[in-house]
Amino acid sequence: MISAEKSDAELVHVARSGDVAGLGALLHRHEAGMKAVAVSLLGYGPDAEDAVQDAMLVALRRIDGLREPAVVGDWLRSIVRNGCRNRLRASRRVVLRDFAALDLPAAAPNPEQLLEQASLRDWTWHAVNELSEPLRLVTLLRYFSGASSYEEIAALCGVPVGTVRSRLNQARRKLATALRDTADLAHEDSAALHDTCRRQFEEVLAAAGRGEFERAVREYWWPDADFIRPNGERRTERSYLVEAMERDLAAGVRQRITGAVASRDVMVWEAALIDPPDDPEHCPPAVVWLHSVRAGRTKRLRLFHAPRAAVAS
Repeated sequence: MISAEKSDAELVHVARSGDVAGLGALLHRHEAGMKAVAVSLLGYGPDAEDAVQDAMLVALRRIDGLREPAVVGDWLRSIVRNGCRNRLRASRRVVLRDFAALDLPAAAPNPEQLLEQASLRDWTWHAVNELSEPLRLVTLLRYFSGASSYEEIAALCGVPVGTVRSRLNQARRKLATALRDTADLAHEDSAALHDTCRRQFEEVLAAAGRGEFERAVREYWWPDADFIRPNGERRTERSYLVEAMERDLAAGVRQRITGAVASRDVMVWEAALIDPPDDPEHCPPAVVWLHSVRAGRTKRLRLFHAPRAAVAS
């Protein structure tokens, strides 16, 4: 727990060390002033609340660049003020502004770089895990996977693009609230969860290469698991997945892992599809395996193939 007696400058120092509790304490301390600025420019209502939530996420990203820690309150209020002015200038209400679009300098770290700091990393993943499954899924895909466009996320989740935008907007608000309200809690080691996710993907592909993919499916999937093909067709028999993998292997197709990320009950596996030399367009260039997990085993798997035109040559 961060002491209430610490000065603003001391809390900034704590936050810069990678301890998100310091930033959470600062936001508690200055939230009323931030709200006052938003209301003065936007009036009472959801737009003012959104502006404050945006500012909290900006503060998470920009705290290292604050030149005068003692005036952090002014800094936080200026972030809110700039955000409100951007909203007033906009020709239409912004439904979603992702982390990279929140008034950041060019050198601002991306989410993966932020997660190199253990405290920020574990807090972030704790907050993501507290989201409902639909919100958590779109957050994982948007910020921590290669399938980051709204269209790709919509295809993976089987929902309209507008729903993706709405869910991301809700997730952003909840993450900002969690930053303010739960920063001083202890969080589980998210790195271990991601390592387990990647290791499982490696084991499954290695088993496939040895001709043991069916055994791996029995081990890691529930017997009544659903499989959703890239065309949206739903299958309930595990033999479908086994047969599809065996066909690709027999044709000389291989998968090279490009990413693996997980939350409490969602895993995202990403791989490049490597075609055989004599058939260079046998498969799309990449595949995403989207798992819904229950009690450590896959309950539903949705496969998504990246279109060839979407991958740079």
